[in-house]
Amino acid sequence: MTSPGARTRYWHINIALFLAGFATFSLLYCVQPLLPLFADTFSVSPAGSSLALSLSTGCLAFSILVSGALAEGRDQRRFMFMSMLLAAVSNLIASVVPSWHAFLFARAMVGLALGGVPALAMAYLAEHMAGAGMSLAVGLYVGGTAFGGMAGRVGTSLLVDVLPWQGALALLSAIDIAAALGFMALLPRQPGRSVPIHLRLAPHLKAWSGHLQHTALPWLFATGGLVMGVFVTVFNYVSFHLLQAPFKLSPTHIGLIFCVYVFGIVASPMAGAMADRQGRPAVLMAGVLMMISAVLLTLSDHLALVVLGIVLLTIGFFVSHAVASGWVGRLAATHKGHAASLYLLAYYLGSSVLGSCGGWFWSHGGWPGVAGMTLVLLLVQLGVCVRLRRI
Repeated sequence: MTSPGARTRYWHINIALFLAGFATFSLLYCVQPLLPLFADTFSVSPAGSSLALSLSTGCLAFSILVSGALAEGRDQRRFMFMSMLLAAVSNLIASVVPSWHAFLFARAMVGLALGGVPALAMAYLAEHMAGAGMSLAVGLYVGGTAFGGMAGRVGTSLLVDVLPWQGALALLSAIDIAAALGFMALLPRQPGRSVPIHLRLAPHLKAWSGHLQHTALPWLFATGGLVMGVFVTVFNYVSFHLLQAPFKLSPTHIGLIFCVYVFGIVASPMAGAMADRQGRPAVLMAGVLMMISAVLLTLSDHLALVVLGIVLLTIGFFVSHAVASGWVGRLAATHKGHAASLYLLAYYLGSSVLGSCGGWFWSHGGWPGVAGMTLVLLLVQLGVCVRLRRI
């Protein structure tokens, strides 16, 4: 990356993938702060309103696996662009449909369409980046997902103060359509990618099986599921914790906690660069140790220490995720799209399964129960880090 042309191409790829990460996670999580409004508008229960998010993430997990297989050997640039555009249009439709079932269908389509972006983004970087540039690029992409997650959650919660929720969703959808167009304009074309789509299941099963038999890749898949599961579990139930004594925060103040995602935006590219200098095992272990210390801080009765714990948890999570996801691309010698889809399948399964399990610990043990569950998971992840280091 010495010539001006190579540097320009490098940064075009980085900015394009940042936009892809932003669009994916802003579309996915923009409904989270609006669930009470959905319950009022459509006369559904709070549990029913949560389908606006859970249907999207459930469809996303399935779509990632399928998209990684169908797009193998295809034009990744066009595939990701169409995924972003269809998801943004589906979210725009969700903002204008009159019935709850139509709204849920549109949100399910958002998840199905979005699977093409995370399934291919890391594989694209693994194929088009080399050396020290790849880890930084992966970190910037993960930083884009952090910014999108924050913008989707915080942005819509602020917009509904001046717009109806339909207008907030429509405005965010328009921004993400613009992000998709910017992505398409910036990402370099891929000549010579016209391999027919394999409709037979056997080649894909063989590719997935090969990755699962790799000495290190399954441990990285487990890493994605564990760290994401811990992160989502803490964020799912810390709001209940802070509503209670001794904190008794208002819902508005608790909603601002999502602003800590900004630390993930900074931590992700830094983690990628550090992984090149210090080694991936060391940086991954440092991220997990930071998450352990963060959970311990949240057990304090002092609000400042709890907030510090949430900040450290966010940094530790994005460090761990950036290193692990980039490492998958490095280790997968062939069928990188299949490897990325397995990592992200574990990532979202960890989010949904472990995040739901955290509810049992909250009901039976309060915040100490949730903290205990996440600490056990992080200790298991430390064992995974040791195993990866030995490999």
